[in-house]
Order: sequence, then C-alpha cells, then structure tokens
Amino acid sequence: MPDAKPTEVLFYHLERTPLERVLPELLEKTLERGWRAVVQISSRERLEALDAALWTYREESFLPHGMADDDAAGAQPIILTTGTDTPNGATIRFFVDGSDTEDLTLFERAVYLFDGRDEAAVAQARKQWSRAREAGHDVSYWQQNAQGKWENKA
Repeated sequence: MPDAKPTEVLFYHLERTPLERVLPELLEKTLERGWRAVVQISSRERLEALDAALWTYREESFLPHGMADDDAAGAQPIILTTGTDTPNGATIRFFVDGSDTEDLTLFERAVYLFDGRDEAAVAQARKQWSRAREAGHDVSYWQQNAQGKWENKA
C-alpha cells in the first residue's frame, strides 16, 4: 500500500486582525473551492461566540454552518465543534484557541490559528509546528504584513 500524501498544515500567526475576522475569510475561501470544513474550538462558550461571529461578520456574506451536535450536521459544509468529530466528512480542519488533535493524517489540510500576542498560544503553536514537521507533513507559516496581507514566512 503506498504511503498516504502528507497533510498540508498551515499556521496563521494573528497579530493585526482578530480571529473573528480572519476565520470567516478563510472559511469563505474553503467554500469557494468546494471543500467542507470543521472548526475545532476549545470551549462551548467560545464556540457559541464564533457561531454568532460567522452569522454577522459581514452584512453581504453568508457562511452556511452548524454545530456538530445538530441533527443535520452531516449536511452542513462547515461544522463547529469542541470535540474531534467530523460529522460532515470534512477534509479541512481549523484549530482555534489552542485546540488540537493527535492525528493530522485524517485531513488533507489542517489550519492552526493562534494569537501572536499570547505567549502561551505562541509556545503551543511552536510545539504543534514541530510535531507536524516531525510527522512529515507539509508545514507553512503565515504572518500578516503591515498592509494586512498574508505572507508565507516559512
């Protein structure tokens, strides 16, 4: 049996723009490509806050999404969860607020978003980066420039 293709793992270092603005933009790009996504969040309270942010972040936008425990979760293109479940069969997983998984091979792409002003979040992202590289995944690091554009730094 041939080796599985390594997961593409992206790290987004948030400094200038908050998660509530970056995540919806990345999810829009995900949907434009016809992909399904799961957003793994560290707590139920934070999940509910991000749920509200996805509905209201921009007046002219609509991001169809649901919660992992919804009856129709399997039909949603974007799922929010505090667990490791993937009820919609997504191959793209976003990790926010320190959430993580042991097995990135379950996904084609994994995206870690972390707050660059939080020393603990940066330290955790460094550990996640090292673990992903050691596992042989294709890892990249993205940071915003002064104009707010994302640049691949590694």
